[in-house]
Amino acid sequence: MNYKDVLDNAKGSLGSYCKACPECNGKACKNQMPGPGSKGIGDTATRNYEKWKEIRVNMDTLTENGPVDTTFELFGKTFDYPFFAGPVGAVNLHYGDKYDDVQYNNILVSACAKAGIAAFTGDGTNPEVMKAATKAIKKSNGMGVPTVKPWNAETISEKMELVRESGAFAVAMDIDAAGLPFLKNLTPPAGSKSVEELRDIIKSSGLPFIVKGIMTVKGALKAKEAGADAIVVSNHGGRVLDQCPATAEVLPEIVKAVGKQMKILVDGGIRCGTDIFKALALGADGVIIARPFVTAVYGGAEEGVEVYTKKLGDELKDTMAMCGAHSLNDITEDMVRI
Repeated sequence: MNYKDVLDNAKGSLGSYCKACPECNGKACKNQMPGPGSKGIGDTATRNYEKWKEIRVNMDTLTENGPVDTTFELFGKTFDYPFFAGPVGAVNLHYGDKYDDVQYNNILVSACAKAGIAAFTGDGTNPEVMKAATKAIKKSNGMGVPTVKPWNAETISEKMELVRESGAFAVAMDIDAAGLPFLKNLTPPAGSKSVEELRDIIKSSGLPFIVKGIMTVKGALKAKEAGADAIVVSNHGGRVLDQCPATAEVLPEIVKAVGKQMKILVDGGIRCGTDIFKALALGADGVIIARPFVTAVYGGAEEGVEVYTKKLGDELKDTMAMCGAHSLNDITEDMVRI
C-alpha cells in the first residue's frame, strides 16, 4: 500500500464531510461542522495551511555528505521523528461511522508506537473514550499522550486517575477546547482555567504536562507560570474561534519568549515533511498533525498510519539533506525564507 492507495480507500469510508484531499488544506470542507472543517467562515484552518506554504526552504548542498538523523527526545522518550499524531474526538460524527472513538484510538496508538512516534489521544463526553484511550496507551507501554479537556475539577480528577494508570509518558490538556459548546453545559461549568486552577491540575497530574492551545506570548507566559513542561502552539485547527492568526505567524514570537524554558510543539496546517522542517527552523521542538492521521486510519488502519508516517519521515529527511542539516539540532532559522 502507498499513500495514494490510502487516500483512495479513505474516500469511500470517511462519510460526507471529509473529501480525503491529496493534501488536507481546509478548503473543500471549509466551514462544515460537524466535519473536519472550522468555525465561522473557515478562515483559520485555511490560513494555517497557507502560511506554512508561504515559507520557503533554502537549499544548500555545499555541505559534508552524510547520513541524516531525525531522532527526537521528549521527556525521556526517544522517537524516530519529531512529530506526533494529534488528538481527535467524535470521529464517527465528523468522519463517518466506520470507527468510533474507542476503535480509532486503539488503532492509532498502537500503529504510531510501532511506527516510532506517539499519538495524542482525544477525550469526549462519553467516559468510555478516555478509558479506552488510556487502555490502548497502557498496551503500548505508555507510548501515548492522553489529552484531557478542561472539564470541571471532579471530572478532571477522575480522568487523571486513568491517565496515571496507563503509564503514559506525559499528559496534555487542550485548554482551547473551552470554546466547544458541550463543555459549557456542565455543572459545575467547565471551560477556561485561571493560572491558579491550571497550576493545581498540573501538580495533581504527577506527569510531564503539555498545555495545548497557546496562541500568544501572554498565554505562553501564563502556561509557564502555571508550571507547564511544554506547550502546543495551536488554535484547535480553527474549530473553536474564527479569524485567528495562523500558528506559523505566532510561533516565532512565542519561541523567543519561552523557548528556553519549556518544550514547544506546534500544529495547524502542517501537512508534509517540508512543513515539519519549517516549523523546526522557526524554533519548534516538534509538531503535531491531526486530520491527515484520521485519513490514514480510515484509509488503511495500522498500515495506513505506517505509510503516512514513513511519507512524512522521508520528506523530512530529504529536506534536511538538501538544506545541509544532518540532525534536528542542525536545523536553523536561516534555512528558511519567510
